[in-house]
Amino acid sequence: MTTKTQLRTVRRFFGDLAVPGVVKVLLWAVAAFNVLLLAWTFLSSTRTSRALWSSPLGADGLDLGGYARAWHAADFAGMLLNTVVVVGVSLVGILLVATPAAYMLARSSRRSAAPTLTYFAAGLALPVQAVLIPYQTLASSVSQFMVDWVTGWWDDRISLVVDVAMSLPFTVFVLTGYFRSLPAELEEAAALDGAGPVRTFWTVMVPVARPGMTTVTVLNAIGLWNEFLLVSVMVHDPAKFTLPAALNQLSSTMQYTSDWGGLFAGVTILVAPMVALFFWCGRRIMDGMTLGATK
Repeated sequence: MTTKTQLRTVRRFFGDLAVPGVVKVLLWAVAAFNVLLLAWTFLSSTRTSRALWSSPLGADGLDLGGYARAWHAADFAGMLLNTVVVVGVSLVGILLVATPAAYMLARSSRRSAAPTLTYFAAGLALPVQAVLIPYQTLASSVSQFMVDWVTGWWDDRISLVVDVAMSLPFTVFVLTGYFRSLPAELEEAAALDGAGPVRTFWTVMVPVARPGMTTVTVLNAIGLWNEFLLVSVMVHDPAKFTLPAALNQLSSTMQYTSDWGGLFAGVTILVAPMVALFFWCGRRIMDGMTLGATK
């Protein structure tokens, strides 16, 4: 059997397996499972612990006090502020670095542009665990240096700037594809009007690329909002924890007190904002991803 015949056989085999109807059924099944899981979590957050033990899938034993107990037990007000600040600063840093880099890679005619983009794509496969110990050692050294020799203080939340570095490969890769899908006539028209490269980028290309930037902003916001590993390793003061770390502490507290309704309420407080954000921007995310993949 020749090589071409073998390849044709393999393609026919996998093509028969990839039945569109079966794929759609599996996708709908996964989506339904996740929606039901979210609904059950929200329902459980409104029930008493006794009702949850006696009937986990029931709807009796209404108790909305779990939200108040979870909010005060884990100091969610302070943790929410920490989370918003960390996510907001990280998103600004990601966009300020990734957007110009992606635009240059998309429009550059140099031979080094394609290999550079390949390096960014390879960064997508690098897990944070691979650089966690070296970065933690570096962050500790920088913290000690700043305290001893420069400012006399250091905030561990500054060390979470690694979130920016870990998010850059995905952001640059997606935005590069989106900028490539934009017509070059936009820059030519701006040049005819007397706009320079920098002005063309900020006043023409950035507004036009808003759907792609919305996509990476929302997806990065969800990842940063749910970040637990880096916070638990880098931040040592419990008062500076973000919501995922606060929820971890709440889990220990609620297990000892058997307040399962309060624990589910804490999970809902953490998850609900990102679920609402994703549903609100879902169409824009899909548009940004599909338009960026056209070229």
